[in-house]
Amino acid sequence: QVRLIESGGGLVQAGGSLRLSCVASGRTSGFGHNVMGWFRQAPGKDGEFVAAVRQNDGMPYYSDFVEGRFTISRVNANYGMNLQMTSLKADDAGVYYCASGTFGYSRPESDYFKGSEYQNWGQGTQVTVSS
Repeated sequence: QVRLIESGGGLVQAGGSLRLSCVASGRTSGFGHNVMGWFRQAPGKDGEFVAAVRQNDGMPYYSDFVEGRFTISRVNANYGMNLQMTSLKADDAGVYYCASGTFGYSRPESDYFKGSEYQNWGQGTQVTVSS
């Protein structure tokens, strides 16, 4: 079984930066998940898509509210990714979850934005932004 382990969360002032990491551990041989993504959930709010990266070519995808401020990158194909967050705002606070999934070539890219399409989830890492 493959586990996703997040790290890098913490407390940062508004306008500051943090880098989150997610690493797949366990039986990664043959790990076929080809898209990894970040989702976040703030207290009292629904979870929302943040960013995703396609493992075979590193193509990134961003939600509108983080584009230009966050950068997602893969670490190794099928093994991990980073999320560099800059110009953080109070609205960026929440628990950030790493997710991975297998998306066939016929699947539309819009599926990458849907949490329900991912098969594997990490435990989450807390990001707190102070004003």
